[in-house]
Amino acid sequence: MSNTQLTAQVNTQVALGDMQVMASAIVKSGLFGMKTPDQALALMIVATAEGRHPGSVASDYHIIQGRASLKADSMLARFQQSGGRVEWHDHTNEKVSATFTHPAGGSLRIDWDMARAKAAGLGGKDNWRSYPRQMLRARVISEGVRATFPAVLNGMYTPEEVQEFDAARPVRAAKVEAVEVKAEPVVEIVAEPVVEAPVAEVKFATKWPDAWPAEIVEAEAAVNAFLLAKGQIEEGQTYRDIADEGYRKRVLASPAKFLAAVNAAQVKEAA
Repeated sequence: MSNTQLTAQVNTQVALGDMQVMASAIVKSGLFGMKTPDQALALMIVATAEGRHPGSVASDYHIIQGRASLKADSMLARFQQSGGRVEWHDHTNEKVSATFTHPAGGSLRIDWDMARAKAAGLGGKDNWRSYPRQMLRARVISEGVRATFPAVLNGMYTPEEVQEFDAARPVRAAKVEAVEVKAEPVVEIVAEPVVEAPVAEVKFATKWPDAWPAEIVEAEAAVNAFLLAKGQIEEGQTYRDIADEGYRKRVLASPAKFLAAVNAAQVKEAA
């Protein structure tokens, strides 16, 4: 079956109204980084154009800082499905390397190590300190697939790469032109002394300095809403401000179990 025939079949099976319902459910779950149903629906349309089921966006894509990104494992799967092969050489916390081969793009070896990551200004973030091998692997996959068969990417990058875009962008100082300001005559006004009421001091818990699992970082919106409902944080705080050290340790000890509770709460609220 050709890609055009497969696309037509998917379009026949899933109507636009059904995609809108799925988009709303994905956003309510809070687990895939999509903030609005429009973001999820747009990705579903892209998936449909590629001949994929629109529901695949939940497993293949992430919205990071308002940008659509394709997960590294999904990149690799598409590459291999298109006839590509990969041979891994190094897969450690210090270095990841592999040779990518595709009939349309030849063969190329890609190496990423922590020295290269630091030279690129990447190694200082929490995810790089906590999950160096996974971060290096994502870079190797993205570069290898992009170099040997970019057609499967549709111009997208991995979530790990998108997270670094804004951090790597230099900040330009604004040009300020001198403007002559003419001073108006000053009229002295004698005011009655004002007695200010004491303002209550608002104290927030100090943010925990250590790293958080990537899956919790990616589901930040849903996690924050869950913790706020549980009384573990206050309005304006995030999961990094959990005041109860024991609760925080339980979350870090079993992030998968914690996210399951978050997801269950979202589903219950949606019902």
